[in-house]
This record gives sequence, C-alpha cells and structure tokens, in this order.
Amino acid sequence: MKLSVVIPAFNEEENIRHLYDELKAVLRASDYSHEILFIDDGSSDNTLSILHDIQEMDASVFVISFRRNFGQTAAMSAGFDFAEGDVIVTMDADLQNDPHDIPELIRKIEEGYDVVTGWRHDRKDAFINRKLPSIVANKLISWTTGVSLHDYGCTLKAFRKEVIKNIKLYGEMHRFIPAIASGMGISFTEIKVNHRPRRFGSSKYGISRTIRVVLDLLTVKFLLSYSTRPIQVFGLLGFISGAIGFIIALVMTAQRQFFGIPLGDRPLLLLSILLIFIGIQFVSIGLIAELQARTYHETQQKPVYFVRKLSGRGAGDKAETDE
Repeated sequence: MKLSVVIPAFNEEENIRHLYDELKAVLRASDYSHEILFIDDGSSDNTLSILHDIQEMDASVFVISFRRNFGQTAAMSAGFDFAEGDVIVTMDADLQNDPHDIPELIRKIEEGYDVVTGWRHDRKDAFINRKLPSIVANKLISWTTGVSLHDYGCTLKAFRKEVIKNIKLYGEMHRFIPAIASGMGISFTEIKVNHRPRRFGSSKYGISRTIRVVLDLLTVKFLLSYSTRPIQVFGLLGFISGAIGFIIALVMTAQRQFFGIPLGDRPLLLLSILLIFIGIQFVSIGLIAELQARTYHETQQKPVYFVRKLSGRGAGDKAETDE
C-alpha cells in the first residue's frame, strides 16, 4: 500500500518544519511506502522557501505552489489530483492535528472502510468563536445530509483513492467530503483523535466561516438529493404553489357566482394569481434544470452510478471502479 499525505499550508513558516519532522518519524516507523504533498496556498511568508528546502533533501516530498491564495478547498483538490497513493490522508499544517493518529486511520481503512474521519473530542480551541459554531454546524450538517458525524471540520481524514478521485470540490466544500461521498454508497467511520493547542501563528478562520458553511450546505443537500432529478424538487414546489393559488381562485369564483361577493377589492385575488404564476415559474425552472443536469452528466461523462466489484464475463474480481 502506498500512502499519500496531503497538507495545505498558508503562512505556516513557524510550524512547517516541526510538522515535517514529526510526520516523517511516524511514516518511517510504518510499513507503507509514502509521499508527502505540501500545497502552498499563496503564502506571503517563508513557508514556500522552507518547503523547497525540505523537498531538496527528501525525494518523497512533493510541493505544489499556488500563484495566490485560493483557499483550503482548492489546495486539497490539487493534492487529490496529484496524489498517487492507494490511501490519501489529509491534515492541517498548524500542528494541531497529531501525525501519530495516522496509523489508526490506516488500520480502519484496512478493516474495509472507505472513509475514516477524525473527531477532535477534546478540542483545544476557544469556545465562543470556534467550538460553539462548530458544534452547531456539525449538528446541522448531520441532520441535513443524513451522514451523522461529530466533527466535520477536522481535517485529519483518510480516504481510499477510488473514492476521493471521483469527488470534485468547489467553494468551501472540503469539510463536506464524507457527506458528498455518501452518495456513492461508501462505508465510513469516525475515530477520536488528539487535538493540540496551536503553538505558533494564529487561526485563519473565525465565526464568519459558519455562514459560508450554511450556504455550501444548501448546495451539498441539492447535489445529494436532486442533482439527477431537479424537476422533483422544483416541480413539487411549483405544484404546491399552483394548487393553493388555484383553490383560492376557485373558492373566490364560487363566492362571486353564487353569493355575489365582489372580487375587485380583495387582496386574496392577487395572492391567488401570484401563487399560480409562481407555480408555473417553479415548474419551468425544474424543466430547465433537468436539461442542464443532463448536459452536465453527458458532456463530462459523469457516472450516475458507482460499481464496487465486477465478477464474471471475463472481468474477474476487479477492484472498485468509478463507473
């Protein structure tokens, strides 16, 4: 088994060499061939220079340097694209993730899990601006996606290559990888990991991150539930809106015809017309979204299913494939 460790780094000049030394000691003690991929996310300090020094003395280190700061999701996506390992482990560069937890992640992968996520059960961060928003976000994400995890925000995770290579990340969606991968029918588990206080530098995230999480969560929910059948969500909303508007209009028509109640001064008439037009618009959006979904899957040859194993017809027992 070959192991790839993917580490995004942004202005971590004080941490990066300590991390490399500790991580390398753990990897040398393992039985796996390995590579370490550092992604410099447009650092403005000496992070990139230090990474180049490390790479020159260690051929297993691979450095990817961005032209500017693109964010952690883009950095992870680049790491996944260039990683060659059978198992890919992600971790932060700030020394808060403990490299000594990696062997336990790998053991869980060897037990048959496709994704193993870390749970910072004793998190060493401020409660108000870090832990409390994280608790709320984790419960919201678990409830919305149906994938229950204690800690979506922990970067320390392990993935099988065939799982992560089929996931494309945009925006700030790196924290949703387990939920996105669940749409492939993967098996996942969560283990407690050590979380350490930050020794150098300062966190790049604040409470405003929670707002971005909620917005991205809407996208993830749609991708998981309706990406191949958008008419079912927009059409349902359109049908409900149109039906309510039609019923109101029908009742008012009956009142006018049989009871002589005038319609001209009743706001309810405008509401019924509005609901009917909203219903038509929702159905139209659903039909347009259906066309876009088909274009998206067909032009990019996106699979709508994932096969675990092929047997018979000369196929043999192949490893998991992506379509």
